[in-house]
Amino acid sequence: MYKRQSVYLDLSFFAELDTRFGAPGDFAQAYVVAHEVGHHIQNLTGSLEQRGSSGNAGSVRVELQADCYAGVWGHYAAKRGVVEEVDVQEGLDAAAAIGDDRLQRQSGGRVSPESFTHGSSAQRVEWFRRGLSTGRVDACDTFAR
Repeated sequence: MYKRQSVYLDLSFFAELDTRFGAPGDFAQAYVVAHEVGHHIQNLTGSLEQRGSSGNAGSVRVELQADCYAGVWGHYAAKRGVVEEVDVQEGLDAAAAIGDDRLQRQSGGRVSPESFTHGSSAQRVEWFRRGLSTGRVDACDTFAR
């Protein structure tokens, strides 16, 4: 039996990427969409279930894997000639802009790695970049690292 799945996007977040987080551009938005589709892939493969298995650390691993999957998509979009270097930079800027450390600093609080749910800016950029450079889903195993 086929089970229908959905990806939900808060379209107001795209405006926030630009105005609040300083990460404008269509590829920044495409990165967010690809990240959310990455969660769908995780649902299909079973890795999404690992989110709750080890608290915040499990959540971070799931989110970083979705960033890597977004990078894999970006890799193949670039091979098709629909992504340019400036676009890639927009995606990297977006990944950095929504790291937990940067968000905590922006809200005036202290940076608390133990409370991270999505990973630091550096981690998000690293995993997105890994997907972009390799184009391989098997390079996105955040649970083995």
